[in-house]
Amino acid sequence: MAVLRLFAAARTAAGTGRDRVPGATVADVLTTAAQRYGREFERVLPSCQVWLNGEPASPATSVLDDDEIGILPPVSGGMA
Repeated sequence: MAVLRLFAAARTAAGTGRDRVPGATVADVLTTAAQRYGREFERVLPSCQVWLNGEPASPATSVLDDDEIGILPPVSGGMA
């Protein structure tokens, strides 16, 4: 199972920052995660960057046991 790391709004929506999720591809893992975490997570997911082991990943990218998938929503900020 892949290690799913969730940040910012994705973490809030899922209610966790880390989980183990099965799947043969990035898309499989994200589908399972969306089923597990519900609508709010599904709403956040399309705006997120997805990384596999520190590199950008496409939905078709294969996932092996203990690979780490990072879900990074856009972050805003700056000086007031």
